[in-house]
Amino acid sequence: MRPVFPEGDALFNRAKELGVSTGTGDSYVDPSLFKSVREFQAPEHEIQRRVLEAERHQRESRLWMVALASVASAFLAGASAYVAWLALAK
Repeated sequence: MRPVFPEGDALFNRAKELGVSTGTGDSYVDPSLFKSVREFQAPEHEIQRRVLEAERHQRESRLWMVALASVASAFLAGASAYVAWLALAK
């Protein structure tokens, strides 16, 4: 089953929450030349791609916490094994 992507206003609201640009990306285009804001915006599929990329970036930027927890648990396991070895060595 294909994932359901936001569309229409829900897509633009999600893009705004994530701080994703909805413009065409053409920095040389003057927005005042367009009749409406929608004309200046990128196609919906492009905004969906940008939103997905921003969400992926958010997920991946939190992976350092998982790595830190893994290091801490490995350190505790090693320390407990060392303490057990010292207790058995006596």
